Amino acid sequence: MPEITAAVCRQPHGALTLETLRLDDPRDDEVLVRIVGSGICHTDLAVRDQQLPTPMPVVLGHEGAGIVEAVGADVTHVKPGDRVLMSFNSCGTCPCCHAHAPTYCYNFFPHNFAGARADGSFTLHAGEEPVHGNFFGQSSFATYALATVRNVVRVPDSAGEVPLERLAPLGCGMMTGAGAVLRSMKVQAGMPIAIFGAGAVGLAAVMAAKIAGADPIIAVDLHENRRALALELGATHAIDGRDDPFGKIAALCPQGLAYAFDNTGLSSIIESAFNLLAPRGVLGIVGASDPTAMLTFNETAFMGGGRTVKGILGGDSDLFGFLPELIEHHLAGRFPYDRLIGVFPFEQINEAIEAGESGAVVKPVVVMEG
Repeated sequence: MPEITAAVCRQPHGALTLETLRLDDPRDDEVLVRIVGSGICHTDLAVRDQQLPTPMPVVLGHEGAGIVEAVGADVTHVKPGDRVLMSFNSCGTCPCCHAHAPTYCYNFFPHNFAGARADGSFTLHAGEEPVHGNFFGQSSFATYALATVRNVVRVPDSAGEVPLERLAPLGCGMMTGAGAVLRSMKVQAGMPIAIFGAGAVGLAAVMAAKIAGADPIIAVDLHENRRALALELGATHAIDGRDDPFGKIAALCPQGLAYAFDNTGLSSIIESAFNLLAPRGVLGIVGASDPTAMLTFNETAFMGGGRTVKGILGGDSDLFGFLPELIEHHLAGRFPYDRLIGVFPFEQINEAIEAGESGAVVKPVVVMEG
């Protein structure tokens, strides 16, 4: 069991503490990765604040990038020394996994949120105390992490010069926003889209909408700096969320929206966005809502117009196809998501979290020593 340094969350809403832990050796289907960088995502903070029921103490982090140190006997697609990205885990055996839709794995919770391996065993220990880990099959807020054969993707040779800390955010937030546009909603060229919330996921959606050729591309956000960035990254219009955004969108698109994409999780915004849909329009939802939140739509408008309301996880991504695709878009200049990144040393992880929560940085990334 190697010793590692990890950022441990021990109480809801509390600061993370850097601690020395012991990490299990990899099993046959596992990969030991030396973490170089890890993005910070809203889902990490939702667990920290116990909006999601992962038990504490826990090591979070699910946008890890690093270098393979060791592999189990069943791992053949990566080897020690490979540069890799890590993302969500999945079982590989359920109907959705067989259908190449692992974001909807029937066993998603035990493989990503249980705080241990799916069989209940712990991967992290503080002395005799077990510490919950295996978060998204990785727990990358640490100097080393254990991942699995199903959630480690080798970085293509074409991206050999791209720093790993720049690639790390692709593992969740960037993948979710871009995948929602390119894979889940299958946005078509020349069709209008409105994106509600221009954080990391929303701005990834803006860039992907530009790749898809959508027009107009409307970004709605409360923060002036994010609206300005949305315009730079491909939005044709950016609207202050406090300045009658639904009226302004209706004026811009009198026939209705072909696509609406919500990152806010606010039922009032989701319901208002639904009312803007054109016939056969698609409303995609990724924003994290309160578990008790409900939505209300007019049944006649929903059915009669052939409209779709679609919950989206992970941008419907098949990791081994979509992550390399996003990297190639980035290398070609079509997906400049690195403009969203602010880098912090690992020991400043709490400052990085604060910068993300305040809006000072769109996508904080922590970089481990070395």
